This record gives sequence, structure tokens and C-alpha cells, in this order.
Amino acid sequence: MTEIPEGVTVQAEGQKLTAKGPQGEVQKNFPKEATVTIEGKDVKVSAKNQALEGTLQSLVNSMIEGVSTGYKRNLKVLYAHFPMSIEVKGKDILVKNFLGEKRPRETKVVGNTKVEAKGQNVTVSGPDKEAVGQTVANLRTAMRIKKKDARIFQDGIYEVED
Repeated sequence: MTEIPEGVTVQAEGQKLTAKGPQGEVQKNFPKEATVTIEGKDVKVSAKNQALEGTLQSLVNSMIEGVSTGYKRNLKVLYAHFPMSIEVKGKDILVKNFLGEKRPRETKVVGNTKVEAKGQNVTVSGPDKEAVGQTVANLRTAMRIKKKDARIFQDGIYEVED
């Protein structure tokens, strides 16, 4: 069971669960083997398989935490050889001049995630934990070094703490 905090609303329609809060809205579709019920201020997930039940309960916890406080990842662009820059255009992220390449490398923003690039600092934030993590993974994948020695060319994007 997960308790719903103040300012957050949770709705269950069949296999679809929607959580709304001050940080935004998150929707998830649950498998047919599971049932999601809302009893007062509690969200309960039940399934035949105990492992599936625990996983889905953890997803509900992440949804509620995301819409109430949000998720944020701080990244830093580091380069030693060629000064690169990151530009965000809508749902597209362009990595310009990576290792001196003439064409920018492109990647996508997932879901309602917001990406802010200021100089070498990049902030990825949003209410959906999976979408924020996938956007960071897309950035790291776009900056993967190919056909060069990764011990020498350590240019890329790295996660930093606040």
C-alpha cells in the first residue's frame, strides 16, 4: 500500500493509472495480471506473482514521488580536445562539434522531461523517473566514442552531484 500525499490525485481506470500533482502528470499501463485499487488515501496493487506485485508497487511509489517532488539529474559536459556544445530544440537534443565532427549528433527527449543546457552544465528534470533516466541514457549513448581510444579521448557527458 502507498499513501497518497496532499496535493496529489491518483485515478485508476482499468489497467491505466494516472497520478497528477504540482510537478506534472504521469500515466502508466499495468499488465492484465495485476489489479490496482484506490481505497481512501491508499493505492493498493495486487497480483498473483509476488515479485510482480512488488515491482508494480515500486512503480506506484515512483509515480507519486515524481508528481509531488519531481526527479532531477545534473550532468556536466567535459572535453579536452574539441569544445563542444549542447543545444535543445523542442524534443531534439543536438551535440555540436563532438570530437571535431562536422555533423551534430542528435538524440531525443523522452516524455514530459525538460532539458536545460547552460554552458557545460545540463539539467534533466521531470515527473517521470523512467523518462528522465531514458533521456540521460540517450544523451550518453549519443556521445559514445567510436573508433578512438576511450582512455585518451574521455570527452563526453558525466553525472555530477549538486
